[in-house]
Amino acid sequence: MNISVIGAGQMGNGIAHVFAQNGHPVTLIDLQQPNLDQALSTIAKNLDRQVAKGTLTAEAKAASLGRITTTSDTAAGVKQADLVVEAATENVDLKLRIFKDIDARAPAGCILATNTSSISITRIAAVTARPANVIGMHFMNPVPVMKLVEVIRGYNTSDAVTESIMDLSTAIGKVPVEVHDYAGFVSNRILMPMINEAIETLFQGVGGVAEIDTVMKLGMAHPMGPLQLADFIGLDTCLAILRVLHDGFGNPKYAPCPLLVQMVAAGKLGLKSGEGFYTYTTGSKDLVVASTFKK
Repeated sequence: MNISVIGAGQMGNGIAHVFAQNGHPVTLIDLQQPNLDQALSTIAKNLDRQVAKGTLTAEAKAASLGRITTTSDTAAGVKQADLVVEAATENVDLKLRIFKDIDARAPAGCILATNTSSISITRIAAVTARPANVIGMHFMNPVPVMKLVEVIRGYNTSDAVTESIMDLSTAIGKVPVEVHDYAGFVSNRILMPMINEAIETLFQGVGGVAEIDTVMKLGMAHPMGPLQLADFIGLDTCLAILRVLHDGFGNPKYAPCPLLVQMVAAGKLGLKSGEGFYTYTTGSKDLVVASTFKK
């Protein structure tokens, strides 16, 4: 199956990595050439880690990289695709524009999938002429490591397309779980209110950053505290998802904490900016210190 991935960021390069490693030709599409160059570098480094761990041979690494081509030309990138996976920023207007564009350019039988973590599949499908072929394929971060794929069928997604994506997800070593199309789906409808409550707990001064994360790690057996996880996801992404939940359900319990809104406005986005609830060494996921914050 020929796979096209739109967006060469953290999620997009991980999705391309996994498909290429499992034998699929992949075209990675991004309008910015530096993003494509960085994505290939990241994929190579992650494959090198697998080789060092003994889970991948050097020959398999070379073959995986050889299956990936890059382009900044969307029309050329999707013209032979059997599946397009959109992995752009979590912005509804951007995703609608992308789906209108790829619907006009991809082959008639091509499945159009979105890696959205919260936005309605039905709404995205409605801007295309093939709503039966539009589906959510929500990978978890980091994609090469995490097993779950949340498969979200929109109101018009066909049984055949759903079955095909479930089977494909299994074939690339993932565990697909089918869910229905409501704001946040399952994963973020549960996760984001927890993260938001952790931020609210910090905002109210009940505990500090390290203290809140330690309670959740040691008391609830979470591998990562909610504030560190928010940094890893991206505070801008967390805010965008909470706004989708708030708009989708009209329930004040989903309203983003004012501290989160302030931090995003200040450019403190977590790992991607080098500072969020923690600060990070440049180019590394290593924590330096829990940050102070202002109300």
